[in-house]
Amino acid sequence: MDKLIPIKIPLVNPNEPEALLVSLAVKEGAVITRGEMVAVIETTKSTGEIRAESSGYLVGMLYEEGDTLQAGDVLGYIGAAPDAKDPSLPPWADVLFREGGGQPSLPGLRITEPAHELALAKGLTLEGLPQGVLVTREMVLALISADQPAARAAIPEGEKRLVIYGGGGHGSSLAALIRHSGNYELLGFLDDGLQPGMQIDGLSVLGGGEKLSKLTQDGVRLAVNGVGGISDLPARLQVYERLAETGFHCPTVVHRTAFLEESAVLDDGIQVFPLAYIGIRVRVGFGCLINTGVIISHDCELAPFVNLSPGATLAGGVKVGEAALVGMRATVNLNVRIGERARIGNGATVKADVPEDGIVPAGTIWPPRR
Repeated sequence: MDKLIPIKIPLVNPNEPEALLVSLAVKEGAVITRGEMVAVIETTKSTGEIRAESSGYLVGMLYEEGDTLQAGDVLGYIGAAPDAKDPSLPPWADVLFREGGGQPSLPGLRITEPAHELALAKGLTLEGLPQGVLVTREMVLALISADQPAARAAIPEGEKRLVIYGGGGHGSSLAALIRHSGNYELLGFLDDGLQPGMQIDGLSVLGGGEKLSKLTQDGVRLAVNGVGGISDLPARLQVYERLAETGFHCPTVVHRTAFLEESAVLDDGIQVFPLAYIGIRVRVGFGCLINTGVIISHDCELAPFVNLSPGATLAGGVKVGEAALVGMRATVNLNVRIGERARIGNGATVKADVPEDGIVPAGTIWPPRR
């Protein structure tokens, strides 16, 4: 067993743990010296360089250019030889699901053990999982949540009682929106991190997720997701999963001052905040967040879990991939495609397609000028 020094992804922005691996300056097995640049990463607001903490050889690379990583993830290692390895660590350790002599059960399938366990528990077939990329638990959660709307439990006739899961700033904003609509009877908040009985804007914290079963027994079937998830998408997806498991339906809630054209089609679980505009023939997928003052022009398509921040503007024909984020006051030009999980920074101008997991830094023009 060789002694290896891990190369970890730093936290470039305290409010944004995700980063895009923009480029790798050295390749697997290459000689590297202390202080030499290994890679460049970007968030929506900043760029950072990763430099070697010691001299040696670059081994055990786990990611490729274009991958999205979390702060603290191990990019690779520095070893004393080009073939150095440690069987107890990834990628040499058995951290990917294997069948039959250590080979993947499906050609091209790479899946982490937590993701595999979750997929099996929820009845997902391995054949239906993405191939050619490393399937993580977050990706499986997104697939589960996207499949849930069609299987929502029936709502008792006349039932208007509703709870908000998440008592932070986003949850409080939702409470104001729902009160303003007058369509529901707000019972209070559920939050796993708050003390039961505490008051938020005149509403009580009823408890955490453990209260969901009791609420369903009492006939309550309506809930909205009060977790914004702008820097923690898995937390938002987990709320949808938990609500679906306990038989809750997530209705679409729309502020009275928002304007929706009659031909716009909205799925369940969508939240539309004040002064938003949704144009003709627009299609919005499950769980999207349309924030204050957003403009979605004609013929746009939003996949599930898209987050449009306050003041974001989409020109006609824009297509936004699943779980993508468009920041405050960002503008996206006509017929542009935004890839899955892409992040468009505040005030950016997007003039061309953005790839999956792509990051457009705040205040910039995409594509970058050369």
